[in-house]
Amino acid sequence: MSDDLLIRNAELLVPEGDPWRGDVWVRQGIIAQMDRSIAPEGITQVIEAEGKTLMPGVIDPQVHFREPGREHKEDLQTGSWACARGGVTSFLEMPNTDPLTINQAALDDKLARAASKCVVNYGFFIGATVDNLKDLQTVQGACGIKIFMGSMHGPLLVDDQAALERIFAETDPKFLIAVHAEDLTRIRARQAIFAGQTDVAIHSQIQDEESALIASQRALDLSTRYQHRLHILHLSTGLEVELLRQHKPTWVTAEVTPQHLLLSTADYARLGSLVQMNPPLRDPSNNEQLWQGLRDGILDCIATDHAPHTLEEKAQPYPQSPSGMPGVETALPLMLTAAQQGRCTLAQVVQWMCEAPARLYGIPNKGRLQVGYDADLVLVDLHTPQPVRREEVLSKCGWSPFEGWELVGWPQVTVVGGQIAFREGKVDPMVRGRALQFQR
Repeated sequence: MSDDLLIRNAELLVPEGDPWRGDVWVRQGIIAQMDRSIAPEGITQVIEAEGKTLMPGVIDPQVHFREPGREHKEDLQTGSWACARGGVTSFLEMPNTDPLTINQAALDDKLARAASKCVVNYGFFIGATVDNLKDLQTVQGACGIKIFMGSMHGPLLVDDQAALERIFAETDPKFLIAVHAEDLTRIRARQAIFAGQTDVAIHSQIQDEESALIASQRALDLSTRYQHRLHILHLSTGLEVELLRQHKPTWVTAEVTPQHLLLSTADYARLGSLVQMNPPLRDPSNNEQLWQGLRDGILDCIATDHAPHTLEEKAQPYPQSPSGMPGVETALPLMLTAAQQGRCTLAQVVQWMCEAPARLYGIPNKGRLQVGYDADLVLVDLHTPQPVRREEVLSKCGWSPFEGWELVGWPQVTVVGGQIAFREGKVDPMVRGRALQFQR
């Protein structure tokens, strides 16, 4: 029974009903039994939870792990280690690598790389270009199609209406299209208005709320016309929440990041380009609108948009400073701390970070603490606040914009497919996750 694992005396965040204290028996990577007390014979791996809280592993549906091509910022190994530390047991990674993930060969290369080095489960998007429609129609094993409508250069930028029409009209309508929704025409016009200004806070004025609203409306119109599955990535404005509140079909979903929930333009003064991202931070009034959109079910899930850069890169003057920040290590503690503060419930955190991503991307047997589901689990401490410390960051970039924040809910143990990937502050580099499967 060497593949067995017993987690004893944990507070269990089950899908229905109140949490209850009990044991979880994992056998051959599957949750085999959950009860008040379990005592199977021959168990060699026992985790004494001591009243800590057990929940499903987080599924992060948007990360940028930079491999291949930009491994000095992050790679699949270090990104997966950071995931394990943050309780993220599965990730979906974006196509803006070098070479771009825009065909089957590039996707297969990423899958092979991940199989050799990732300690958590993995999936990858295929990127849309103006001329790779055949690849989008025939690709196997991708979690979805990624379209950059703005904030991108080169082949991955698709803002041409005719090209967008072809993608929505001529790909499988059940094959999820995920859009980065910012309007390039408006952004370029505003770049001309603010040309020469080097205050990074200008970033939120150049890529303003209206540019996000225009692009989201455009994507929503295409999705509605062709009844094509659409997911709006890292939605950032109250305007977009209200758009979806009024006009959201059942096949359209949206996500929000912890940084857009918890940070705002007020944070530029303290953190500068460390909080420069696309889409940008918004006026503080948007924070509560986004929270309300989550609570009302207008927004469906949480993603990190983990997009690390080195501190040296970030230190360049705006607009040379790159957009993006790390997030997989802090997202779960941030959300669990928000639950402790009364902004949401523990059940909602599980819904937004575990159950919903599995459902939206058709990932079977994941996202729930339930017998028969995969044993992707995280044991968290909801009682002991600990600060975000730069020296503990496992992401290769080595920093976090949340440094110094006192958070609860830090993962104590992360289990991937029944294997202990993270425990007592250390990753087991020999653990291997698996390629995720996606059902349309």
